[in-house]
Amino acid sequence: MTKTALPTMLSFSAPDLREQIEALPEGTALIGISTDGRAIAVDLDTDCPHVLVCTSSGGGSTTVLRSLTAQFLHQGAHALLLDPKRISHLWAKGLPTVTHRGNVAGIHDALVGLGDEMARRLRLTDTELDATPRLIVSMDSAHSALRQLTRYWETFRGKDDPRMSPAVSALEGALWTGRAARIHVLLDGTPTIGRTLGASPHELFGTIVLARITTGTWQRLAPLAGPAPKPSKHRGRGHVIQNDEVHETQAIWMTDADVVTWLTDPDDIES
Repeated sequence: MTKTALPTMLSFSAPDLREQIEALPEGTALIGISTDGRAIAVDLDTDCPHVLVCTSSGGGSTTVLRSLTAQFLHQGAHALLLDPKRISHLWAKGLPTVTHRGNVAGIHDALVGLGDEMARRLRLTDTELDATPRLIVSMDSAHSALRQLTRYWETFRGKDDPRMSPAVSALEGALWTGRAARIHVLLDGTPTIGRTLGASPHELFGTIVLARITTGTWQRLAPLAGPAPKPSKHRGRGHVIQNDEVHETQAIWMTDADVVTWLTDPDDIES
């Protein structure tokens, strides 16, 4: 395989990149460009209804979630953006098709509402569902958020209530049956996320994006993808695993300002 020299940063403002993104079919979003020159994308309607992103600190997980969420919003999707740090996705505040929640009570209530929304969607006819906007559930710092949700539930759980937080149960339900309701999860997680959600990550996520991780993390998240590659020092450079194939990929760099301008003034050609 011939490797292509990739730029150290793949900016949304790069020549022809925005046009390439806007030409993608609905339900498909570009992660980046691989070292063999291929466009590496997520197609939510085929074998990839959900995406897991796992990086070390500074590895670009928030950037990948922002880029993918923005692309689906541009295509007409709605989004539930769960931001436990409260500052990672400030671009989402004020956008009409985005529900942004940061504190644990707000995240809890939003996920419980997600369970109700999924049940409603599953009752729709195919025609009604096709006319319903796709819903993207984008969760940053999921490991921390799920621990907070579990502790929060324990503060008021009654003796007859289930032990698992209903918010965590709703997220688990979205991962297992969300495709049938046009609900898709983009999650910034860790190798232990499967223990909380009841399955191994490769069972729940059709696409896994890894960057600057340890060999142990690679073996837990991509056990069938071969030996762990050497982590890259390039910003935004990582590996995308799809169908047990590994693609070294330079991810798109899309700033908060890029996203807001694109979504609120799509005819603005500046980025």
